[in-house]
Amino acid sequence: MTTATTTTGTKTGSGTGAAGPPGPRTAALAAVVVLGSLLTVLDTTIVNVALNRLAGDFAAPLATIQWVTTGYTLALATVTPATAWAIARFGTRRLYLGALTLFVLGSALAGAAWDAPSLIAFRVLQGLGAGMVMPVGMTILLRAGDPARTGRTMSTLGLPVLIGPLAGPVLGGRLVDEASWRWLFLLNLPLGALALVLAAHLLPRDARTAAARPPVDLPGLLMLSPGLAALIYGLGAEHGHPTAPAALLPTLTGAALVTAFTVRALTTHRPLIDLRLLTRPAFAAPAATIALFGLGYFGSMLLLPLYYQLVRGQSPTHVGLLAIPQALATGLTIQLAGRLSDRFSSRRIMATGTALAAAGFLAFTLQLTADTPFPHLVATLAVTGTGIGMTLMPAMAAATRSVTPSDVPAATTLITIVQQVCGAAGTALMSTLLTTAMTDQLPTAATTTQTGDALTAVQSLDDAARTALAPHLAHAFQHTYTWVTALIALALIPALLPTAGERARVEIRR
Repeated sequence: MTTATTTTGTKTGSGTGAAGPPGPRTAALAAVVVLGSLLTVLDTTIVNVALNRLAGDFAAPLATIQWVTTGYTLALATVTPATAWAIARFGTRRLYLGALTLFVLGSALAGAAWDAPSLIAFRVLQGLGAGMVMPVGMTILLRAGDPARTGRTMSTLGLPVLIGPLAGPVLGGRLVDEASWRWLFLLNLPLGALALVLAAHLLPRDARTAAARPPVDLPGLLMLSPGLAALIYGLGAEHGHPTAPAALLPTLTGAALVTAFTVRALTTHRPLIDLRLLTRPAFAAPAATIALFGLGYFGSMLLLPLYYQLVRGQSPTHVGLLAIPQALATGLTIQLAGRLSDRFSSRRIMATGTALAAAGFLAFTLQLTADTPFPHLVATLAVTGTGIGMTLMPAMAAATRSVTPSDVPAATTLITIVQQVCGAAGTALMSTLLTTAMTDQLPTAATTTQTGDALTAVQSLDDAARTALAPHLAHAFQHTYTWVTALIALALIPALLPTAGERARVEIRR
């Protein structure tokens, strides 16, 4: 029993009871990692509200200025695959400090940008630093913490994911309206400096040897990094339609490169990321749950603001306020579910959460009309938020708990990549399904544009025209949400799969 315990972390922990509260040093490390991760997550959402202002200030077309967000996202995808190797090569402390420094430097330069190309370039620099902050921070906490408290550790890491999307648009809007778009980036300087000082004093030094400095898998890096960037660009960028050449070509190119990397990773001795982790049921089942659940959940994040704005005529500020109950339900449940997963079966918690989220999305879909009372919608979304909190973080805890300490960097990197790809794919899928549903539901004249994109056509209509079409639009959203519900329900299959050794690990924690 003791041997089984030591294979899941760096410490044996308690062999008899539930894990106790974290020590002061672990809590301090958690604060450092959460602060750094929060800055990087916040920057994925805070800039979106300023795109129109940036386009006007720089006299740049929206097609150009959107690269301020796209460039950041692609930089994240490009650098993430190298994280596991970089941890082994440089150590977590040095890598975390370097990545955070690069992010803060990029923020300072972005705040001083003089035109659109310079701002885009500095945002890419930001993204190259941000791409390693979260997986490295996750590795630091998992290595420092008690293996019996993995769930609690993962719930702590869920805080930036909750706060960033919730606070980003609201904070960004206030800064743009009351101060200047430059403060979207300059805000990172004092907070980033604080995170750097704390990290320099608190992060433990790595015990490194020559054997712990593996050579980089250069062919794998040259396949996976550009492959992920091309795939996420093709799936996530605005091209009018996924079958348009501007979307289809990078998507197919990225898929081919990722496939080539997969073949290489399964045959070479030292792959960039060890994909053989996916052959282990204890890791593969929660990873598959995250993938399927992420397709539906991240896709729904595109649909909800559009429904509130196009069908219900709500302002961006009101949309943010209406999203608060779901976000709060998710955040509170993440904290509770993470702690429960340290004592009880992660599989049961994941399955319960997935079923609850599917039920919430089903209830939301069935009542989705052009005049459904907002309290009814918010109540069902709070149910989905509870299910989301019971699914994602326990799944991540189950996946990372199943690997040995030496595999933690590869596991956290792989989980991060799964989330990035599924987030982009889910958004693209729901955009396509919504566009198709609008084309089927609306009169032909209302969906006619030069590109033939129904969603773009509806967004260009004035308020009166959209109000007249609201019942048809609601039906289109209702149809699209059935796909969200189906994907969430499909995630129940891997969530229910038993994993080898799970019962033994639960008995150990008890």
